[in-house]
Amino acid sequence: MTRKIALVVGGSRGIGAASVQALAAAGFDVAYTYVNREAPEPHEQAGARVRGYRLDVGDAEAVQRVFADVAHDFGAAPHCVVASAGINVPPGPLASFPAARFRELVEVNIVGAFNVLAEAARQVQDGGTIIGLTTSMIRHAVPGGGPYTASKAAVESLLRSLAKELAGRKVRVNAVAPGPVDTDLFRSGKNEEALQRSAAMSPLNRVGRPEEIGEVVAFLASDKSSWITGQTVQPNGGLV
Repeated sequence: MTRKIALVVGGSRGIGAASVQALAAAGFDVAYTYVNREAPEPHEQAGARVRGYRLDVGDAEAVQRVFADVAHDFGAAPHCVVASAGINVPPGPLASFPAARFRELVEVNIVGAFNVLAEAARQVQDGGTIIGLTTSMIRHAVPGGGPYTASKAAVESLLRSLAKELAGRKVRVNAVAPGPVDTDLFRSGKNEEALQRSAAMSPLNRVGRPEEIGEVVAFLASDKSSWITGQTVQPNGGLV
């Protein structure tokens, strides 16, 4: 059986890495991108071919080259594209939030997502899937979180329109919007008290695990979700 191909943009750690693992286990060969690490060797994982590519999502031409490289190396364009690359910055009230810090969020989380989603729209195979990672915090406002969640809200807007634009090609487009998830990015700058506050936001009194989000991504990439498009799925333990 020929395995389908998935491309996880931002797949070297956290939720992205969990998505790579879940997609490989679900029967995809998986390409993924990274920014700050040594070039990994192509390898097999759960019977899948897995290969990494260095990418700065802010560079539209580099995004195009990665899609072309994936098609060359794997023998076909991707059936599934996961837009997971993104950054967060220390939160703060809007009145004192540095403009330069907000610009960082815009350049990576909005412009970078635009570059990836636009190329995915051009390159993904008919009948395929596009999945973007956002956040449940768009719908659960907290003081200081506005700049980051605004950048992710823009991604959801892109995805909703894209779902309508690609429906004629039977390409399904959805967002996955987790609540707090135990990743290095989530833990950065938080003390134990802050971690406990995040856990208490869910009635299950814990934060999510990356693999729990990866399984949602794999579900949306599969035929089991054939009637789901234009939606935002929120694995957040009842946060909102």
